[in-house]
Amino acid sequence: MKAHLDQSAGTKARTRPKSMAGRWLTAYPRAIPLAIFLAIAAVTALSVFTIELGEADRERSQMRATAQSISSSLERRGNTSSSYLRAGAALFATVDEINLTLFKRFVRELRLDSAYRGAEGIGWAEVVRPADVEAFEHRIGAEMSDGMAVQHSAHSSPDRLVPVTFLQPDTERNRRAMGYDMYSEPNRRAAMDEAERLVRPTASGKIVLVQEGGGDAPGFLIYMPVFVDGPNQSELKGFVYSPFSAQAFLESAIDSVAIGEIGVQLFDGPENAQNLLAVKDPGLFTGITIEQEVTIANRPLTLVVESARGEYLSSLSIATLIFGLAVATLLMLMARMLTQQAVEDQASLEYLEQQNSIRDSLSRELNHRVKNTLANVLSIISLTRRRTDDLDEFADGLAARVRAISATHDLLTQSEWGTTPIRSIIEAEAAPYLRMSDSTLELSGPQVEVAPNDALSLGLAIHELATNAAKFGALSVPEGRVSVDWAFERDGVVILTWREVDGPPVSPLREPGFGMELIEKIVAHELKSPVDLRFDETGVSCALRVPVRKREDFQIRQAD
Repeated sequence: MKAHLDQSAGTKARTRPKSMAGRWLTAYPRAIPLAIFLAIAAVTALSVFTIELGEADRERSQMRATAQSISSSLERRGNTSSSYLRAGAALFATVDEINLTLFKRFVRELRLDSAYRGAEGIGWAEVVRPADVEAFEHRIGAEMSDGMAVQHSAHSSPDRLVPVTFLQPDTERNRRAMGYDMYSEPNRRAAMDEAERLVRPTASGKIVLVQEGGGDAPGFLIYMPVFVDGPNQSELKGFVYSPFSAQAFLESAIDSVAIGEIGVQLFDGPENAQNLLAVKDPGLFTGITIEQEVTIANRPLTLVVESARGEYLSSLSIATLIFGLAVATLLMLMARMLTQQAVEDQASLEYLEQQNSIRDSLSRELNHRVKNTLANVLSIISLTRRRTDDLDEFADGLAARVRAISATHDLLTQSEWGTTPIRSIIEAEAAPYLRMSDSTLELSGPQVEVAPNDALSLGLAIHELATNAAKFGALSVPEGRVSVDWAFERDGVVILTWREVDGPPVSPLREPGFGMELIEKIVAHELKSPVDLRFDETGVSCALRVPVRKREDFQIRQAD
């Protein structure tokens, strides 16, 4: 005994790690490699984050330069248009009457180049008093093939009208605007009043051009007032103006700048959805934006340039990420190999201790099972001996009951002496009798499994009931039927009922045999519940209460 203890102590001493590092390696064989991997992955992620910050700063610098180029192009186009309008205002201020011929010659001599792209053309809008509208329509209509009709509206001013008089180039689109009273619309009126006050080209706010014919594409206009000298002071004669489609105006500026794939938006004033004039949307945004203020004809606009690189990492970040993960994985595998060897050595020593413990546990379990089985066999022998004087009858009865116990043992062996289904027990014990007759056995009940000792007792009871039915009851005739059903009577207890029908009549004077006594004594004692056994004239019935135990209530050795 002392030698055994010394050997166990020596084994435990060998399993103890020799150092703190070894203790950590064997205690956390998976955590240590994972920690190494996560540490290097964190450093890699930090490096990628730093690289991406640098890429974002570089991209912002590029976007800032692009925004500056686009804004310069927009302002250049606005200034060019303003210069043309100033020239027109200077010319028209020197003549008494502006007719279609003069206006066409002026537009033709401007020789508009590509810098004027985005504009719908150049127009003249004469200031007309309401009392002079009819004379104005007659005078201007005489010069135009389609005549002239001023388009009044409920918002027209009672003091003046500013209808579109001439508009070049002469296109179907521009003809839609002829005669439209621009002074009746608030945004146009505000721009004209501001141009009159400042005597300089002034852009309107966000509008929809009459040329759109009912569409909703945003645009704007630039007005330049034309004054003539009156008797007392200068009088406003009209406005030279240019209408612009905002989308065409923005695209004309973008076409002259190499911008790559970025998003560009133009707003009338501050950036919000209501002020959006035009947009070039590539469809991929990162949220990195640059705002640039643009002034077009004395009106502030906002240009927003947004990155379209998407959520993808840069090539340098991808290379860093791949290299970092490769190094982290390699070191993790090396650490895993070292810890695996330490764990295997530790496991080998622990295995020897476990085997000793398992052998002791199996010995106790085997002893317990054998004692229970032998106790049942001794009880059967005792009862059989008291109920018969014939040696052959004693031997046959004893052999049949031992076979019944053996059949249940086979089921328990298949389940490794765990729980066994009630249905399987009934089928195993009744199978020999069903093969020898044409009778039927009907089973009904939920999936319930019982402990090993309870399975042996239940199997013995079913064997005795089946034997009795095969000799005297329902299993002795072809038309006989046996039904077995079970259900939960309460928590932890199942009631199983055996019923025989269509068998030979049961004599009321018949006394229970040894099998019935075995059920009422041994089985009832083992199941710790009384047995309700009845010999009705229509057939034998028996109600057994079988406990459904938890595994820890009967299992001696816990599963590893």
